[in-house]
Amino acid sequence: MPKLKPSTIIPTDEEDAAISAAISTDPDSPELTDANFANARPASEVLANYLGATETEALLRRRGRPLKADRKVDIKLRIDPDVVEALRSGGKGWQTRANEILRKGVGL
Repeated sequence: MPKLKPSTIIPTDEEDAAISAAISTDPDSPELTDANFANARPASEVLANYLGATETEALLRRRGRPLKADRKVDIKLRIDPDVVEALRSGGKGWQTRANEILRKGVGL
């Protein structure tokens, strides 16, 4: 369990039961059942009926920069601290410089 902030208040069992009881009686937020989940459909299937195909496509379009075909691979690499410090001492772009050094080292 992650460390909690000092200001975090954890309800007692009685308070938790009272909160759960209040939630179960809220008509605006009913608890979902297995039947609800069985009938659930992805937004991509149902939004077109309400918004139209164009608006649905725009709404569900992936945000951010498009992925490059030759994108880099995330790895964990254990390197001696003095080597990392030497690379970082050159300022910003140290990972790119490390990549160039490795490229040359493997003959690319």
